[in-house]
Amino acid sequence: MKRLLIITYYWPPTGGSGVQRWVKFSKYLPEFGWQPVIYTPENPEQLARDESLLADVPACAEVIKTHITEPYAVYRRLTGGKQGQEVNPVNAQQKSWKQRLSLWIRGNCFIPDPRIGWVRPSVRFLKKYLAEHPVDAVVTTGPPQSVHLIGLGLKKALGVRWIADFRDPWTEMFYYKHLGLSAAADRRHHALEQSVLDGADLIVSVSPPVAADFQAKTKTPVVLITNGFDEDDFGGTAAAGSPENGKFRLVHTGLFAADGNPLNLWDALAQRCQTDPTFRQRLQIRLAGKVDAAITDAIRARGLGDNLVELGYLPHDETVREQRAADILLLPLRREPEYAKVLPGKIFEYLAARRPVLGIGQEDGAAASVLRDAAAGEMFDWDKQEELLAFLDAEHPQTAGIEKYTRRALTARLVEVL
Repeated sequence: MKRLLIITYYWPPTGGSGVQRWVKFSKYLPEFGWQPVIYTPENPEQLARDESLLADVPACAEVIKTHITEPYAVYRRLTGGKQGQEVNPVNAQQKSWKQRLSLWIRGNCFIPDPRIGWVRPSVRFLKKYLAEHPVDAVVTTGPPQSVHLIGLGLKKALGVRWIADFRDPWTEMFYYKHLGLSAAADRRHHALEQSVLDGADLIVSVSPPVAADFQAKTKTPVVLITNGFDEDDFGGTAAAGSPENGKFRLVHTGLFAADGNPLNLWDALAQRCQTDPTFRQRLQIRLAGKVDAAITDAIRARGLGDNLVELGYLPHDETVREQRAADILLLPLRREPEYAKVLPGKIFEYLAARRPVLGIGQEDGAAASVLRDAAAGEMFDWDKQEELLAFLDAEHPQTAGIEKYTRRALTARLVEVL
């Protein structure tokens, strides 16, 4: 069996969307003759914890952990925050002076990110490890983008076959402009990004527009391997659209940040509730995952507090049940122009849930294209309201053509690349 070294900051029992991509690849790699070898921190910052994801780690996987020193404890003391409290501190709508100061320090003193201190110790450790335990290829997956610098160090030192997997863009990420970077820091970011793009044997991106952006910057081949869904996760869940006492369930799962607050949707729902008492009694707005207080405050401010169900962070299997039992799945995108190129990881599980998807965001963006191609729902601009209500009442076609997004099919594509 061939061996693939996967260098990742996120690994179970850490939860969240950043974990699932390579956990699922690791689950299916042995079927294609590859043993996953995971290198990850032993003490990462955990915004969420999900023990259920450990079940997807194959028995043959080798997991190697080393200590990482991070500045986030100092950051929390400076800002007065607690671990996991902030949903989206980088481009939060309002920041205290402490947050602005800490953000400036983060952007200008820790380049490309606060995990940069893990790079040199990891290169030293892995050089020795690989000398004793050779692998056939190395994958680094970011963010954090500093992980790619580990791959670059190993490439220079050992000449390993190295694939850099970008789950998000780097200098074209939607929050990059909010980092408060000096001109020197901005140049440093771009230089590091270019060194990774040019140094890797292959670049992998999860979104067609982002893949095109990367290919325009480098001669290194760039391939598209999107995120996806695991058929095993959806085979044993409750029947799609299962009702609960006649409730009409609008469900959002995953991270829900203030810059994606769909005020037009809350306004439309409030108007419907005022004119339709039966709808008010039936409506449930079910939020599963990390939710910014600005979201729930906006819902309550419109008189919809009694319709709000805050579920908090759920294990992945319970999240899938919520998705399958929804009448409508909500997909609000961040209101940033760069986000038009992003494919949120949840969109593929929404497809697998086979429930209508109500998107709010860029109507010509990457996510809108996926919804159209799969006949899974529609994307509406942030200023539309009547169209949203019409979508709630409409009959929707059955989602189709999503087999290419299964985790097994995506792993097969990864193996072709390897």
